[in-house]
Amino acid sequence: MRITGISTHVVGTPWRNLTYVQVHTDEGITGVGETRMLGRTDALLGYLREAEANHLAGSDPFAVEDLVRRMKYGDYGRAGEIVMSGIACVEMACWDIKGKALGVPVWQLFGGKVTDRVKAYANGWYTVERTPEAFHKAASTVVERGYRALKLDPFGTGHFELDHAETLHSLSLVEAVRDAIGPETELLVEMHGRFSPATAVRIAGELERFHPSWLEEPVPPENLKALAKVAEKTRLPIATGERIHDRIEFRELFESQAADIIQPDVGHIGGIGETRKLAATAETHYVLIAPHNVGGSVLTAASLQVAGCTPNFKILEHFNDFADAEIKKVVKGAPQVVDGYFQLSHEPGLGVDLDTDAAAEFPQQQAHFDLWAEGWEKRDPKGGRQ
Repeated sequence: MRITGISTHVVGTPWRNLTYVQVHTDEGITGVGETRMLGRTDALLGYLREAEANHLAGSDPFAVEDLVRRMKYGDYGRAGEIVMSGIACVEMACWDIKGKALGVPVWQLFGGKVTDRVKAYANGWYTVERTPEAFHKAASTVVERGYRALKLDPFGTGHFELDHAETLHSLSLVEAVRDAIGPETELLVEMHGRFSPATAVRIAGELERFHPSWLEEPVPPENLKALAKVAEKTRLPIATGERIHDRIEFRELFESQAADIIQPDVGHIGGIGETRKLAATAETHYVLIAPHNVGGSVLTAASLQVAGCTPNFKILEHFNDFADAEIKKVVKGAPQVVDGYFQLSHEPGLGVDLDTDAAAEFPQQQAHFDLWAEGWEKRDPKGGRQ
């Protein structure tokens, strides 16, 4: 079997573009992969056009390891977010092809399953007015839909510091959410790398009474010593890693022991195999994995393949029941959350297929998402622009 070429399809919304890549073969089996780029979709498409000619056409889709190696190192320059995301789309599509050809789900190719279901947490649900009443109502809706975990960033446009009044307001939002979801539902707090270590530590102390399961990206991701400073001074678990695009770059994070949960994005870190290797390394450091998952249903399906065969897998993020829920129709067999969990698919490959006709209903947009603009949580670029 040989790769004959690829085709790309961009599904657009005002705040995000999702890039789907189909890898075609001479035996008629097609695999699909996906990633979500912020502000770099055209750059990704350009890279994929070059990679198709330089690395993909004529390659064996079963030789995934060799293909990833050539795409990562065969152009000599150091691979960053765009290259690793392109690799991820192609890599997961090749696993999809391999699973379909062999008649088994991808998780079976990585040693078999360790679980039948994967806990989900909701994100993208708080596209409402930034008031305790609105957040309480929205969080109640999440629980009513069966979710047993949710995440929020309550900190507005906070950057490095958060003054006393804004701190009180942010805490009032968390308090309202905890009241809405009750004591048993997991509450995950996102900081989006907003704060200085001192501010993050201060806010972490205030958050302890709400019993969050983790504190995510309390400081910007570039300085691991700053993250370690926060980890040393809070009892809350620290989660981070969505903006690291090469598993090798996690080495220093593990050595610092600054994170309790890592959050690689399967669509940015090179795909399913790279994520599974990283998860195995994390396991040797007694660290859990909870992939960042802000894409659509193909990326969710790929992340679930990792979950199915990974002993230290904690939970999976899910946007598509709340933000842009209509885009789920572009994927046949899209994973669904039932009673707070995904059921592990036993279908061959990723267990999903791209509906290109449905995808064409959502053309690429000039998507823009600024986490430092007022009203960003509504995911309305026009309303969030300053």
